[in-house]
Amino acid sequence: MEEKDFCVGTRIQHDKYGEGIISENKELTYKVIFVRGGELEFSKMNASFSVVTPNDTNEDDRRPRLDAKEFERALTFILSKYNAIENRVALGKKWEGGTMILQPANPDLKPKEIPVETFFHKIVMMRDRLRVLEQNINSSASLTDEEKVNLQQYITRIYGTMTSFNILFDDKSDYFVGSKQ
Repeated sequence: MEEKDFCVGTRIQHDKYGEGIISENKELTYKVIFVRGGELEFSKMNASFSVVTPNDTNEDDRRPRLDAKEFERALTFILSKYNAIENRVALGKKWEGGTMILQPANPDLKPKEIPVETFFHKIVMMRDRLRVLEQNINSSASLTDEEKVNLQQYITRIYGTMTSFNILFDDKSDYFVGSKQ
């Protein structure tokens, strides 16, 4: 790929991740949000994608440009349309405003306090990424059915390991569920 500076909002096509939109243009990297793959960062020197629709500004171009909030709204709509954004998951009411305290066994070390909401958000993001991984495995054309089943078993075991965190969820339909044997 020739070294060119693409602006935020440029639609790109990547061989592995499919269609995406450049969400950040940093000095050395691009951040790209993919419909099916989440957000990834690419080095500008090694970025291997092609532009679907150049978003270069042109004096003759009279099309309106989206500001950041409009772009975010449009992107959220597109991602939710293709199930790339999960529904908001509610924290159990008894945990709202709470704090997790991690107390080291060594009394010379300070405890670490984390708002329960922050920890909960990380758990939900991990679950959402597992779901995207699961969808990518199931829709992969390069994996055999046997390979898909084997990988799916690992994901099921991860869900089972994470059932300890179900106490944080408000709704049982949001719980982690492992294999039921």
